[in-house]
Amino acid sequence: MGLKIAILGTRGVPNNYGGFEHIAGHLSRGLVQKGHEVTVYNSSKHPYRENQWHGVHIRHCFDPEFLIGTAGQFLYDLNCILDARKRNYDIILMLGYTSSSIWGSLYPKDAIIITNMDGMEWKRSKYAKPVKKFLRFAERLAVQSSRFHIADSPVIKQYLDKKYNINSKYIAYGAGLYPVADENLLNEYGLYKYQYFLLMARMEPENNIEMILDGYALTNSKTKFVVIGNTSSRFGKSLIEKYRNDTRIVFLGALFNEIKVQTLTTFCKLYFHGHSVGGTNPSLLDAMAAKAPIAVHNNVFNNAVVKGNALQFKSPTDVFNLINANHYSNETFIRYNYATIADDYTWEKIVNQYEYYLLTCYLNNQSYYPLKPATSATN
Repeated sequence: MGLKIAILGTRGVPNNYGGFEHIAGHLSRGLVQKGHEVTVYNSSKHPYRENQWHGVHIRHCFDPEFLIGTAGQFLYDLNCILDARKRNYDIILMLGYTSSSIWGSLYPKDAIIITNMDGMEWKRSKYAKPVKKFLRFAERLAVQSSRFHIADSPVIKQYLDKKYNINSKYIAYGAGLYPVADENLLNEYGLYKYQYFLLMARMEPENNIEMILDGYALTNSKTKFVVIGNTSSRFGKSLIEKYRNDTRIVFLGALFNEIKVQTLTTFCKLYFHGHSVGGTNPSLLDAMAAKAPIAVHNNVFNNAVVKGNALQFKSPTDVFNLINANHYSNETFIRYNYATIADDYTWEKIVNQYEYYLLTCYLNNQSYYPLKPATSATN
């Protein structure tokens, strides 16, 4: 059975921004390969201008964020929703809810609305109290306006099910099992294999970038610290200014070339993962798949993924002590992390889980008993 599916809520594909764009790219291509008709909605500011991408239909919708700031995100989502009302989709998959759920009353009535609920957005420290209050409201609207709900972390599923008395579906992000790495690409950045620490994240306070770099800055380590992430935000610029006199810290800016990212991850001496809010993060999965030594911020989200198979920190002092210990690579951790990716997080498995769930939702909505497709896998 081929479904007509639309994916909304991202800035578009190929990934040029973050986590939801990452999954939209892999998921849309995977579903097309399984015989479904898939459309991804792209921002008019996205650099990719074609109407097809690996068999995926692309709908370009006007995005006024560059004109009016954050409010433009809400109007962009509205434009996508209004366009989707004309297209007769079987399923609309909303990735996130921050700027879309207020338009819930405008969602197409004939399509099944499924929302990936993202993390607990209202916990992000970058938001002021009024914004956090709105995000709680938006979260509730997303639950109410969606027929079905997806959580990308078991911790998020537990929270949603308890708070809203629903039965959300846990489906994680995915990772490539065989990362493509080219040691020669390190020359572009003046780096050498296993001679640099690495951090990759959006420049936001809750990703604990400052905590990690503060701990590193206290050390006398001669090993460079490489930071990947868009530093054009106010917070990003403040980090560059704060550490501008420490020549060991290298800000590379945003990087979306998968081979370069995989190369930098594969050959790092230790990968620091500071995310503390949200569900399963793709950069952590990619580091596990790349067999990199990993240190994670100690919280329930990260621990649900690494299951104890990583170094941990929760303060600059912890980071300082980790680096000074000069013992980063634990072969048991690396082996178990790679096995976790192989068992639970391959893109093939994640796409299968999405396909099975989408078919189940569609058939349930048609009052049929769902039959498991022969090519699909369940959790």
